[in-house]
Amino acid sequence: MKNIFVFLIVAILTLFVMNGCKDRTSLTAPPPPSPKSGNVNLSRVVTLGNSLTAGFQSGALFESAQKYSFGNLLAEQMGVKYVQPLVSDPGIGGRIVVKSLSPFVLTTQPSSGTLTNAAYPAPYNNLGVPGARVYDILNATNSKNCFTAIYANSPNPMFDLVLRGQGSAFDQTKALKPTFVTVWVGNNDILGYAGMGGTVAYTPTQTFAFLFSTLMDSLATLHSEFGTNVVVGNIPDIEAIPFFTTVGPQVAMGTPWTALKIPGLVYQKNGDKSIGNGVADSAQLLTGKVLLTLPGASYAALLGKPTGKFYRDYHYPALPPGIDTTKPFGFDPRNPWPDALILDPGELSTVNSIVNNYNQTISATASAHGFGVVDFYSFFNSIRAHDFTGGTYFDGVKFTTTYVQGGLFGLDGVHPTDQGYAIIANEFIKVINSKYKANIPLIDVSTIPGSIYFAKRTTSKLALPYFTPGSFNDLLFY
Repeated sequence: MKNIFVFLIVAILTLFVMNGCKDRTSLTAPPPPSPKSGNVNLSRVVTLGNSLTAGFQSGALFESAQKYSFGNLLAEQMGVKYVQPLVSDPGIGGRIVVKSLSPFVLTTQPSSGTLTNAAYPAPYNNLGVPGARVYDILNATNSKNCFTAIYANSPNPMFDLVLRGQGSAFDQTKALKPTFVTVWVGNNDILGYAGMGGTVAYTPTQTFAFLFSTLMDSLATLHSEFGTNVVVGNIPDIEAIPFFTTVGPQVAMGTPWTALKIPGLVYQKNGDKSIGNGVADSAQLLTGKVLLTLPGASYAALLGKPTGKFYRDYHYPALPPGIDTTKPFGFDPRNPWPDALILDPGELSTVNSIVNNYNQTISATASAHGFGVVDFYSFFNSIRAHDFTGGTYFDGVKFTTTYVQGGLFGLDGVHPTDQGYAIIANEFIKVINSKYKANIPLIDVSTIPGSIYFAKRTTSKLALPYFTPGSFNDLLFY
């Protein structure tokens, strides 16, 4: 494998060269638009959604990343006031940082951040709540009555942090009398199922359709009352984000299946209480017919070895019956790859079907109310399609969906980098300008900093990262 130090140095040098030598003769700074631009009033903006709206990055919510939330970047381009629930660094959640490149080790920083503007008297303009599902926008008012608290006995403290007892996200939106609203929600309704290898429930499609239609109907009342215009984002394909596309190919390329005289990776097909009875071969891993999730990166180095205490630390507080950690991990049915870390073909087919169904609902209901729609599903798939044919350039900067080197996604493999959020903001701007004949200037992505944070710098060969236990506990979509 290539050297990660070389990759990072080349990426950094390339960025400097591109930024330094870029022809900027055609780049002029346009004047900020007035609050009324084209057929849309931008004077009071509210953004509704989940962690992607909140500006969550690399496993945490923290101020130095929140300033690059797509909503804040939109507001800057619009020239309007926009207040967020700012969290002091290092943030709330398990912020993932690079501890070492040799070996490639990632760890989490303590959650010592605090809400710095809790006393702000009005609702925040950014009402994105990490972990929120469609149900929560209209119904959740605190950590104890959000979706995960009611249906999974898992209160989400982010609702208390963002909502502060002032009502649901929709109630607070209405209180602000918004002239313009973005809505990007629904990802978590399926991402929990996908991120946990099909071991937890997703929102049934009929339930999702009812909840989303109710949300759109409610936003339509704001249009009648305040003239609120709305733009909605749909749900990206999970196969376009590195949380699902990083581990499998590297495991397949690095494991000599034939030399080991085994058919492939043995995994638990029916849940953590059963003994492994599924098999994935290298072809399935390389072609994406089977996906291994990013938390499985720390398991990959143990393939074929006894796992012992490591296995319990990472996945099982108490091992299920039939698990024998003295057997070759992943290659023996008695010590299988955990079901929660793999999407087999059936589970992947389910995810794809659900995402497509959700997106049909989003498009149909949003369009029926005259709202704009940003097609993030097609957008991220387009970037993914160019990963191995030269990448995709935004303002002279190359991006791919590749983990770490791609520049688009942060260290948790799900949430964008600062530059990634700028790219997302531009997609919203394009739809706003097109639908409402507005003239909001696009963001020059090359002016936004990159977002890989280092705790220690050394060199190493490119390899799957080793995550310390608990690194993904705070992603909040489980």
